[in-house]
Amino acid sequence: MALLKSRDIDKIANLSKLIIPKNENDALLEALNKTFDLVIKMDKVDTSAVDPLAHPYNETQPLREDHVTESNQRDLFQKSAPQVEAGLYMVPVVIDNEG
Repeated sequence: MALLKSRDIDKIANLSKLIIPKNENDALLEALNKTFDLVIKMDKVDTSAVDPLAHPYNETQPLREDHVTESNQRDLFQKSAPQVEAGLYMVPVVIDNEG
C-alpha cells in the first residue's frame, strides 16, 4: 500500500531543507512506504494482554556516581561565536511559524 506519493517526498524535502536528487526519489519513496507498512502491521498486533514495560529486565543497573572532570570553559568557547547573549549562542531563525 503506497502511503506516500512522489509529491510528498518533495514536500518533506522542502520542509526539512534537504536537497534530494530526483534520481533518488523513487528509492526513497519505496523505503519510506516499506517503513510505514511495517508500522501499520505492528499497530495491528493485539498487545492488550502484554504488560507495558520500559526495560525488559527487572534489574537495576549499577551506575557510577558522576564526577566533574572539566572546568566550565563557556567563556572561552563563546569567544569564537559570532553572537552570544547571556551565555547563550544566538542563531538566525531558520523555521518560521507561518505556513
